[in-house]
Amino acid sequence: MNTEKTMKAVGLTRYLPIDHPDSLLDVEVEQPTPTGRDLLVQVQAISVNPVDVKVRAPKEKVEEQPRILGWDVAGIVVQTGSDSSLFQAGDEVYYAGSIARPGGNSQYHLVDERIVGKKPRTLTFAEAAALPLTGITAWEALFDRLGIPFAAEANRGRTILIIGAAGGVGSIATQLASLAGLTVIGTASRDESIRWAKQHGATYTINHHQPFATQLKEIGFDHVDYILCLNSTDKHWHSMSEAIAPQGKICSIVETDQPLDLTLLKNKSATFVWELMFTRSLYQTADMEEQHKLLNKLAGLVDGGNIRTTLTERLHPINAANLRQAHAKVETGHTIGKIVLEGFE
Repeated sequence: MNTEKTMKAVGLTRYLPIDHPDSLLDVEVEQPTPTGRDLLVQVQAISVNPVDVKVRAPKEKVEEQPRILGWDVAGIVVQTGSDSSLFQAGDEVYYAGSIARPGGNSQYHLVDERIVGKKPRTLTFAEAAALPLTGITAWEALFDRLGIPFAAEANRGRTILIIGAAGGVGSIATQLASLAGLTVIGTASRDESIRWAKQHGATYTINHHQPFATQLKEIGFDHVDYILCLNSTDKHWHSMSEAIAPQGKICSIVETDQPLDLTLLKNKSATFVWELMFTRSLYQTADMEEQHKLLNKLAGLVDGGNIRTTLTERLHPINAANLRQAHAKVETGHTIGKIVLEGFE
């Protein structure tokens, strides 16, 4: 660490309800120095995700040093580690980072270049900050975990049900799945979320508060080839097992409170798989650089006009008060798209 320089950040020492004024604090911490394949990024904008809320959730633990959250960043590379080869100072980048390291809610942030992409040229930093975590999650879920080919011709006639289509990940997944040629059925229960899902690639919507199979039949489908669950795996498990096609595939990003009854999938020879976008960085997998590649592909799709940012609300500046406000909104579970904070003061 460079002990001569400090930087502003938002952190926590106690895990408190978000309406507590000390749940997130404005702090000053040492500015880090990059080594190895790390980049030092000057943070321009950040976004808030459900993972931030989960990590910050009340518990007895107390941190000796402020813990910094935040896993969506857009910024500028100001310094590279000695082994860095993918970026140089001045590059504009976007990324989600690693759950095993300090987050990006700080003026400067260290990140391994293998999970960083070039920022889309056509987006502002705020627009770009809305994309990394949800973009990586959606991409890995669809094309890595479910094994869907990214080719419209190959997917002609195939269907996917996306549970939670108007949320952060859903807003990207509907776009990518539609772009890949799938017929997209999204779940949404409010007028504004139904509109949003259809604007972002869903051909049909059904209500996730009601059984899926009956609703699918009403719109002409006996089953779906793929399911991407972005909301309450426990709650929707029986509906998913009924709705999935024989030899179909289900992917979820939401942990369960109870063991899943996988026997429900046996007669259909159906597949169930998890997606966690932090897996590659957490375990330093041999294919860790795939996140760098997919973020660059996503940027290309954005710059080509094929994918839109899902930014719906901007807050300025990046400070504890605004982050508490953003966390409180994400905690409701009713946010559409992404909340972004930009600029330190």
